[in-house]
Amino acid sequence: MANSSIPFSVILFLNDRPIHILHPSELEEAEALRYDHIIDLRLSQFRAADFSGHVMLLNATPTIALKIVNRLDEHPEDLLSVTMVGKNKKEIEEKIKCHFKIIKAAGGVVIKNGLWLFMFRRKMWDLPKGKLDLGESSRNAAVREIEEETGVKAEIKGKICTTWHTYTMQNSRILKRTKWYLLQCQSDAAMYPQAEEGIESLEWLAYSDVQKILANSFSSIRYVADRLHRMQENTR
Repeated sequence: MANSSIPFSVILFLNDRPIHILHPSELEEAEALRYDHIIDLRLSQFRAADFSGHVMLLNATPTIALKIVNRLDEHPEDLLSVTMVGKNKKEIEEKIKCHFKIIKAAGGVVIKNGLWLFMFRRKMWDLPKGKLDLGESSRNAAVREIEEETGVKAEIKGKICTTWHTYTMQNSRILKRTKWYLLQCQSDAAMYPQAEEGIESLEWLAYSDVQKILANSFSSIRYVADRLHRMQENTR
């Protein structure tokens, strides 16, 4: 399987499956040994039979990348991740994004005495987040959405990462960009789940418990939690 030490470059979650887009310089030689299928697109076409486990596609181009993304709508259940490696990485990203309606959002992980704030929403564990208002910055949106959804007042301490994930709404293909921040709790005296957003409960959890509940979450949320945990480990 693919190693979690893949460079943290652009990552999209298409149908909740991670799609990494890397420049060749970002890929370590040892990583190649950890993939189930490695396909050089200059030498052969990708086939449905190759789309299982963790797949690496070398010499990806914007046009081929878009074809692959469209094929993922028919993804087999045993496909775990796709890593596209191409010299024109920026062009690949833009080619994919232009075929979706982009919605911008922000959210984060609030910390209090070493505990992480999580919410249980629509039978899944999630982190507070929401769409940016017109003209609003991502940082302000993250603070506002967290307070609206949880009642917790918090202050941003740093950036965690950015994720992109897809979904369909009213027959439109949506690609949501979410900027994630690390926040320090200022007050949870008014903490209460926002029922209008389908939030059933809120919990302050130690990281050992976070790992357990994330079994019932989304790949993108697990990615954010892993990034933050790595950041914390690196500062100890």
